[in-house]
Amino acid sequence: MSVDETLNQLSVVIQKNQLHEILNFLKNDPRTSFEMLIDICGVDYLKMNESPRYEVVYHLYSISLNHRVRIRIKLDEKDLSLKTVTDLWPAANWFERETAEMFGIVFQGHPNPKNLLLYEGFPGHPLRKDYPVDKRHAIPVSLEKV
Repeated sequence: MSVDETLNQLSVVIQKNQLHEILNFLKNDPRTSFEMLIDICGVDYLKMNESPRYEVVYHLYSISLNHRVRIRIKLDEKDLSLKTVTDLWPAANWFERETAEMFGIVFQGHPNPKNLLLYEGFPGHPLRKDYPVDKRHAIPVSLEKV
């Protein structure tokens, strides 16, 4: 675990296997009381030559105590999976689905892992740094009547 505070913003890097336990503590302990999950997003460090290449970031806010924290988990390309946190914050449903689509991160135990923004079967993950910027896809035509 590592902790960094820059510009009055606390950022904590934790191990993947600690994610659910730590987030549960941060939400439910009265000393931290992070009732609100603001966002979950992916990061691809390909061009920066960092290892591991990927990271998932959780932004939390405590309404009652008026403080924020950023929780970061580094992921190796060989295992792009994390446990879902939809049981802690239902809002994670959307954020996890978007991160899965855009970066290829799998959220184990997610209640509805289908795509939100891209059509099913879309090839690749458009927010990865190695995804071709000029790549175009034909939009599939549905055979179902609307």
